[in-house]
Amino acid sequence: MKARLRRSATLLAGSLIPLVCLMGRPANAAPADPLADAFTTASTTYEVPRDLLITLGYAETHLDNHDGEPSASGGYGVMHLVSNPTAHTLERAASLTRQPVSALKTDDAANIAGGAAVLRSYADELGLDATTRKDPGKWYPAVAKYSNASSAEVARLYADTVYELLAEGVQATTPDGEAVSVAAQAVQPDRGAYAKARSLDGSRAAAAVDYPSAHWAAAHPSNYAVSNRPSSDAIDRIVIHVAQGSYAGTISWFQTGPRPNPTSAHYVVRSSDGDITQLVREKDRAFHAGSYNRRSVGIEHEGYISNASWFTDPMYRASAALTRSIADRYHIPKDRTHIVGHVQVPGSDHTDPGPNWDWNRYMQYVNGGGGGGGGNPHTPQSVCGSGYSVVDSAALGTAGTVYLLYNNSNGNNCVATIKKTSLGTATATSAFLEVQGKARATDSGNFDYYAGPVRASAANKCVKWGGKAGSSTYTSPFEHCG
Repeated sequence: MKARLRRSATLLAGSLIPLVCLMGRPANAAPADPLADAFTTASTTYEVPRDLLITLGYAETHLDNHDGEPSASGGYGVMHLVSNPTAHTLERAASLTRQPVSALKTDDAANIAGGAAVLRSYADELGLDATTRKDPGKWYPAVAKYSNASSAEVARLYADTVYELLAEGVQATTPDGEAVSVAAQAVQPDRGAYAKARSLDGSRAAAAVDYPSAHWAAAHPSNYAVSNRPSSDAIDRIVIHVAQGSYAGTISWFQTGPRPNPTSAHYVVRSSDGDITQLVREKDRAFHAGSYNRRSVGIEHEGYISNASWFTDPMYRASAALTRSIADRYHIPKDRTHIVGHVQVPGSDHTDPGPNWDWNRYMQYVNGGGGGGGGNPHTPQSVCGSGYSVVDSAALGTAGTVYLLYNNSNGNNCVATIKKTSLGTATATSAFLEVQGKARATDSGNFDYYAGPVRASAANKCVKWGGKAGSSTYTSPFEHCG
């Protein structure tokens, strides 16, 4: 077991956190499940729902403290306590717990207690009383504030991610081999004022994005240079990055400025489902790759280079489809000379995407291998996300197939339309899902590879589903009841 966990008992003795987790053990014995115990203790001390606290930590870091090294935005530890020019949750945690900053950076128990203390302080500011605090759904605005997001829409994206994970459940293994789990549970998040914020998960601005399957969230103007590429500079490289941070956190960081070291990328890809957000137009120069800024498009990927759990198949497939689209539009050869890691950029001092990035699999997907039928790199499972299985499908002529999926862990259905023709070309495609007694939800537009995911809670309910690709449409009756 690593030293940082053996130190936990010593740190707890000098803090405001009770020693409940050590009772019943010999004085020198380390806890059998130190991280799980730390979450339990912090939850009890600060009256924060334990499962919500674990899920928030998992969304931030996959419960990995990265040996005390900071994220790209200056966040430390399992709970990603941040210290940068615009956010100071690390210092706030130190004040609330009376723990030294050095301990909050490196010791898991102290860091988890610090995250719980900060989250509870936000709940207090919102006026959550003892009864309300027992409902995880009421913590939504506090979770959104914990994100340190640069805008309400990114704060909503962050909080929605946490609550989606809570609904799906968490099965995590820490770098020390400890298993930490949260059971899937139905929680109704109370978004409060964030209900009015634009949902980056549910909207696309086709006029703004270069890749139709992406969402749009503009980077701060100081983090990129307005240009006129490829007229001003030829685009002949695609650079693959790993963000050293979460999806929402990376988007927020690129939207923050001005700052001494401006940074951005054209796109960010989410780990869990391959969702993509564009922040800089391809014609403009993002500040991501030093000497290659003028000639390249940069793609960031949620996660940390030291932890392979971030590099999921949905992420690889979605990113590869994006890379193939960029390569086709700018006539870039689909090879490792022209599709490179940040580490390969001349003069770079970065090591991403690192040894856990599977270049063989990625390049196979870039070149059209391993996808869902007809060369499409996406499958209905990769679009809908982990935990979903296909329960029905309908052909849309030769243009594609619409799929209905179900997630047993949370009772959600999902619909995705996977194209078979005109791949890489934006054509009219749609997917819809209607739970009986509720309004129909639809994802419709001009998409390169798929429409969806359209998700809805449908346990013990009948659903109507369908979609369109090319000139073919399909609409089911109400079926799959329960």
